[in-house]
Amino acid sequence: MHSYIVKKYNIEYKSQWNTFIANAKNATFLLNRNFMEYHNDRFNDHSLLVFKREKLIAIVPANKVDNTLYSHQGLTYGGFIISNSLKLNETVFAFKSVLEFLETNGISNFIVKMLPSIYSTWPSEEMEYLSFLLKGKLIRQDVLSVINNSAEKITISTVRKRGVKKAKFHKLIIKEESNFDLFWNTILTPNLERKYNKKPVHSLEEIKLLHSRFSKNIRQFNVYKESKIVAGTTIFETKNVAHAQYISASENKQELGSLDFLFQHLITVVFKDKMYFDFGISNEDSGKKMNKGLLYWKESFGARTITQDFYSFETKNHIKLAHVLE
Repeated sequence: MHSYIVKKYNIEYKSQWNTFIANAKNATFLLNRNFMEYHNDRFNDHSLLVFKREKLIAIVPANKVDNTLYSHQGLTYGGFIISNSLKLNETVFAFKSVLEFLETNGISNFIVKMLPSIYSTWPSEEMEYLSFLLKGKLIRQDVLSVINNSAEKITISTVRKRGVKKAKFHKLIIKEESNFDLFWNTILTPNLERKYNKKPVHSLEEIKLLHSRFSKNIRQFNVYKESKIVAGTTIFETKNVAHAQYISASENKQELGSLDFLFQHLITVVFKDKMYFDFGISNEDSGKKMNKGLLYWKESFGARTITQDFYSFETKNHIKLAHVLE
């Protein structure tokens, strides 16, 4: 009926993988192997490739823990990555082949971390339909605060405008820089340790390495009062989206209006032609709690909510797809 072959990723497929990612309709540079592999020592990579008559048609960025396959846990998103030309019937068969492959190899569950819709370059909700067919269990849902630059703008709040005025009064200056040391060592890392007893997801060495590989996609903006850094953000830029990966400021951010000033500039000047500006999530506890203060700040710029879903599939349920296309 169909001829789909699933193979486990190895280094021989690296060039083919990266070429596919560059042209897929639901992928970004985060899924390039040169990004994925910066922390290879932390994960048991178990990424998959799906071929139809020797042509690569889909990939699964993933790692394995015991008898469970995860959309790569070192990445913000993953899922089932497909080409623009792949139609729905082929996608169903291809995903069925993945589940069959996993079951045959002793993997009973597949946890899928969906790609938020704004990051796709073409309509790409095949996984949502497959989730329905397979009776996938929604195990987590995060909310992202996003500005849609192609729609009618929501006016920035009076409070944010007041912050921008403060910043101008204090003569703050915004600079884009290729050096990440000052923001990481002076602002970001100390703040995360003090507030949450955590470290940045990317160490300074890691973000510098990734920037050396993706200098056009990873951008650093700092805010200065005279010669002293007072705030900054690290932006991950993709085709449609400017995403604030890290946001942090010194304790006097309210007094100076440093973050209001920075993000007003990024939204209205630097990334005004980008389709979306993504502030990222305001969730805690795997999506079950909201950081109200953070959410309020993002929404006061005109950001509104989209969701990122996490599904759990039992691989044995591939039989539910057998008769869908009869």
